[in-house]
Amino acid sequence: MYYVYFLKQNNDQIYTGSTSNLKRRLIEHEQRKVTSTKNRLPITLVGYEGYVEKSDALRREKFLKTTEGKRLFRQQYRDILNS
Repeated sequence: MYYVYFLKQNNDQIYTGSTSNLKRRLIEHEQRKVTSTKNRLPITLVGYEGYVEKSDALRREKFLKTTEGKRLFRQQYRDILNS
């Protein structure tokens, strides 16, 4: 399985990433091994999506990083983001 995951950072921004091992990747984030999030800890896993094909996960991640994708994400996760 391949995953697209969403992390809420301490500055309330959302980090979107993809991986084939979600548990390992979250540990890497928490241990400051990921440059993009190491200065924005603590992080909170907001959600994730699973895909059988890596290409589907990468396509979804790329879309969610566009303006339209961010807008759609905020609509889908509105309640979690406001809590």
